[in-house]
Amino acid sequence: MTQQTEQTTEQVQPTQHSGSTTDFESPTSTVPTTQPLSPAVPDPGPASTTPLAPPLAPLPLGGRRHWPRSFADRLTAPLPGLKAMARFAREGAVRPGREGLKDIPLLPYEPQPLPAVDAHTVAVSWAGHASWVVRIGGLTVLTDPVWSRRILGTPARITPVGVPWSELPRIDAVVISHNHYDHLDAPTLRRLPRDTPVFVPAGLGRWFRRRRFTHVTELDWWEAAELGGVRFDFVPAHHWSKRSLTDSCRTLWGGWVLTDSAGRRVYFAGDTGYGHWFERIGRRYPGIDLALLPIGAYDPRWWLSDVHCDPEEAVRAAIDLGAHRMAPMHWGTFVLSAEPVLEPLTRVRAAWANAGLAREDLWDLPVGGARVVE
Repeated sequence: MTQQTEQTTEQVQPTQHSGSTTDFESPTSTVPTTQPLSPAVPDPGPASTTPLAPPLAPLPLGGRRHWPRSFADRLTAPLPGLKAMARFAREGAVRPGREGLKDIPLLPYEPQPLPAVDAHTVAVSWAGHASWVVRIGGLTVLTDPVWSRRILGTPARITPVGVPWSELPRIDAVVISHNHYDHLDAPTLRRLPRDTPVFVPAGLGRWFRRRRFTHVTELDWWEAAELGGVRFDFVPAHHWSKRSLTDSCRTLWGGWVLTDSAGRRVYFAGDTGYGHWFERIGRRYPGIDLALLPIGAYDPRWWLSDVHCDPEEAVRAAIDLGAHRMAPMHWGTFVLSAEPVLEPLTRVRAAWANAGLAREDLWDLPVGGARVVE
């Protein structure tokens, strides 16, 4: 296995590890010379327990960056080809049958008031799908905000939004994991003041600037920026991006680690399949207090396993991360795949118990539910 050292110069090249995936331990974009990066040690590889380099020093907010035209070399598995598309046309299913939909009335929906917080409190409220209201370090942060009833190409949401927009406090920041329509919703974002700080994957800043957002920070994997004493680290995911017929992988995808000044951490995975990145993230950002992990949109497995965790994999991911708690997401809101609508919840509870983990550390919130990290 070839090893690679993070560098402070531009155009760091990808390192090939054993197996079929390409690893990226360093950004491939031009790093601003005004902000030196922390020194790093060689990448020990996905199976090693050797600590990774410490997180890089935060980059300036809002800087314009020069990105590659495509991030396809970041894919951890090839996108479906003609054979896979033909198989899906023959036997694939994108919606559950009548039996799988019958439990929609049983989906947990219990809106709660946003918890009272101060600068020393970490709290989360689940609005549905991958949309969270995260209160950390005195900031209110939205993740992948989708308050729309319907998104392109998908039936209307099967549970209402759990947090009414009118009840939100001032939004201090937004983080976006990638550009798919169920995570990047233009109608919702139009509700925000255009000076709202937005943290987005590499290459996605142009989309926001065209819509007149004025405080947009684009980051590559393992890069960070800081706002109001809270650090925003962009970390890898096993996924991809696409928003039109001609823009596959033109922008990056990933998750976010939010860390307050006291070291409390919330990890938002965005949309991801299972893989070695979780163990790496956990080593680089030890002591994750809460991991927000996707558990739905996984069936048929042969079609979706590369890009969406199933419930058992999400529990494995929480263990790999070393997270103290896990809150499931990406289920019970939009019907995106063929599994029965209530199955992700029953399976994640069983997987958590089978792993011998403490029941109180599985925050299987209803849509609209809220918890405070003690």
